[in-house]
Amino acid sequence: MPEKQGLEHLLSQAAEITLSNQLDEVEEINVDVRTNLLKVVQGQVDQVSLSGQGLVIQEDIRVQEIKLRTDSVNVNPLSALFGEIELNEPVKAVARIVLTTTDINRALTSDFIRSQLQNLQLDVDGETVLFELQDMQLFLPGDGKIGLTITVLQKEAEKTQSLDFTVILHPLINQQTVILESINFTPGSGISIELIVALMPKLKQLLKSPSFQWDNMAMRIIDMNVTNENLILMIEAHVSQMPS
Repeated sequence: MPEKQGLEHLLSQAAEITLSNQLDEVEEINVDVRTNLLKVVQGQVDQVSLSGQGLVIQEDIRVQEIKLRTDSVNVNPLSALFGEIELNEPVKAVARIVLTTTDINRALTSDFIRSQLQNLQLDVDGETVLFELQDMQLFLPGDGKIGLTITVLQKEAEKTQSLDFTVILHPLINQQTVILESINFTPGSGISIELIVALMPKLKQLLKSPSFQWDNMAMRIIDMNVTNENLILMIEAHVSQMPS
């Protein structure tokens, strides 16, 4: 085997072992490192590609399938030789991620997701109203739509009450915003017109920014496809350091 192919194979294999050890569960993972010995010594890697199935991160976050590719990477040469990608400079990556509804609903109970959705504040006629997420479940009603059933605790100065509602969305397509098709509140919940008026701009703001921060990565959803059982996401990521 030529030196370049042999080195790439060894680096790829070492990276697979390192990543597998960092995941809670993994069915299959493949890493492809493109470089040569001279570039590694200089701390350079042309490209890193990753594909995997059944990856479980932090117990509650599972990915059915992922395919990820980076641009050229500047790395710590010593760590690279041992299969650990320690970045010297931030790197851009593009990923295709497949999530099942079961995996999504499992993730929605995780501390990470709940931390992103807690303490929503609205100004309702000059009074601050605080919402605390109690439960959220995703379902796919067909026709490429996404549904969410949500229960929140509405906290006001004089009272606290539970609100249940269902949201139907058209997903993000070709970098366009998600469209809110409908929002239906459970009859008898006692929600006021003033609260609905305050809530709609906030929902619009959240749907316009399909991005989030995780560990050392800033991620943005650039496209989304809905099948009968899965969500398929195309994501751009700006990675300042590989997650440990």
